[in-house]
Amino acid sequence: MNIELRNLKDFLGLYNRVTELCFSSCVDNFNVRDLSPEEVRCAENCVGKFTNTNQRLMQVYMDVQGKINERRYAEVEALQAKQEAELLQQQQELADSQLPVVDAGTSGESVPEPANLTPVATN
Repeated sequence: MNIELRNLKDFLGLYNRVTELCFSSCVDNFNVRDLSPEEVRCAENCVGKFTNTNQRLMQVYMDVQGKINERRYAEVEALQAKQEAELLQQQQELADSQLPVVDAGTSGESVPEPANLTPVATN
């Protein structure tokens, strides 16, 4: 189901719930075809309160969700930095363990000097 269709279904469901809630709360006289002025005022107040409350809740939700997203982003960045540091440390430890250890000063053996090489002429 695509997003637009889901949003439309959500909106229509909300609209139907508000209509049913306000109708059942405000309309009580079914003997006349038109709504009385009190019923109209009640329905308008009901829908207005619902709309204002919904807008406030959505604003708070967006503010809170923004802060939650910022905190999660910071946590993910910190975790990635930690993992990168651990990986770098592991790579360094691996590189250090693979280097040959040459300690000519303590074994008493001398390290041979490279021989002087002279170029050989070829004909």
